Amino acid sequence: MLTDAWAASHSLLVERRLVASEVFADAATVVLYASKDKEVATDLIMSEALGSGRRVLFPKILREAHELSLVEVDDPATLAPGAFGLLEPTGSETVPVGSLGRALICVPGLAFSRDGYRLGRGGGYYDRLLAEAAPRAQSVGLAYAFQVLDRVPRSPSDVRLNLIVSESALYRVDAGERATRPQPDQGGSRC
Repeated sequence: MLTDAWAASHSLLVERRLVASEVFADAATVVLYASKDKEVATDLIMSEALGSGRRVLFPKILREAHELSLVEVDDPATLAPGAFGLLEPTGSETVPVGSLGRALICVPGLAFSRDGYRLGRGGGYYDRLLAEAAPRAQSVGLAYAFQVLDRVPRSPSDVRLNLIVSESALYRVDAGERATRPQPDQGGSRC
């Protein structure tokens, strides 16, 4: 069982690894989620993105359509409990997914495979969002190292992520070969 302190300290390591990456540096827009049940947090990522003048979006669940809409957020205090008890934006002006351009889309998951697949909570919301995302958007799964596995169950509708970031590694998925290439970091550890 994860303690709150362990989740907070390891989330911070994941977030720091992401904000130090090239994909974060290249993103004009960052799509985040509000963590639940000790998922990797996104508070530092949001702070860094807003501090550098980037647009930050959060998903809002449209239950009837089984989709996520994206709403701009410039203050985490404007998030409120929504569908499934998740914090969501209170605004109603949505940003079309196809217009994201150079965006970084951060997604949660229960488990991730090194070849870019994720095991979510079974609704397919993020898979539909990623399938619709602009071609220049990059998707990244935020995970604790124990959540990164060789394989996870998948279905034909699952969309592969471009990266998986944990506290100990950054896995870049090679879409052409369906393999991962370890990315070195400044500390020389396996990435």
